[in-house]
Amino acid sequence: MFKFKIGDEVLITAGREKGKKGKIEKVLPKENKIVVGGINVYKRHKKVSKSKPAGIYEITRPVTVASIALICPKCNKPTRIGFEKEGKTKNRICKKCKSRINFK
Repeated sequence: MFKFKIGDEVLITAGREKGKKGKIEKVLPKENKIVVGGINVYKRHKKVSKSKPAGIYEITRPVTVASIALICPKCNKPTRIGFEKEGKTKNRICKKCKSRINFK
């Protein structure tokens, strides 16, 4: 089970976007990266193609999981994520306030 889910709010802890917050749009578990909306945006110059005109497009690049921290919805603090088993279900928990993290 991957620690981050689509819709979680995260804080960037390293790099040029340090201190910014955003929601996860896409998870890439094989690459150990995530795409956060409005974070790590680059400009790409594209030539004309059949479907799109030429121009400068903004693309959002993935961020490594090592440079983000999940913001707990209950205590509103950046935290690490732990796991807890209840019967056959596995739940994510906040390491600071010990509450369950439910994703939307």
